[in-house]
Amino acid sequence: MGYLLLAGAIAAEVAATTAMKYTEGFTRLWPSLVTSLGYVVSFALLAQTLKTVQIGTAYAIWSGAGTAAIAVLGLLLFGEGLSPAKVAGVLLIIGGVVVLNLGGTAH
Repeated sequence: MGYLLLAGAIAAEVAATTAMKYTEGFTRLWPSLVTSLGYVVSFALLAQTLKTVQIGTAYAIWSGAGTAAIAVLGLLLFGEGLSPAKVAGVLLIIGGVVVLNLGGTAH
């Protein structure tokens, strides 16, 4: 259940960050409200996730998956460029999350 909540937290964070692009510096009401609500939902779900998933793992997945998703959405929705450095960065983020998950728990 923790990872399902984490997926929801990631989706809410990605939606909020995408909506922020449309706020024009928080001068437009509806995108600003979507951004604010999205972050509140994201943090609430992330907090619930931490009841069952280790904080390091949960945060790495939340931030890494969110960053990678925003990079892809920037490319698809906003016409941002795709450089070898950007591809390498996203792959390093994904690799880091995988390594953290494979690391297991040490007590």
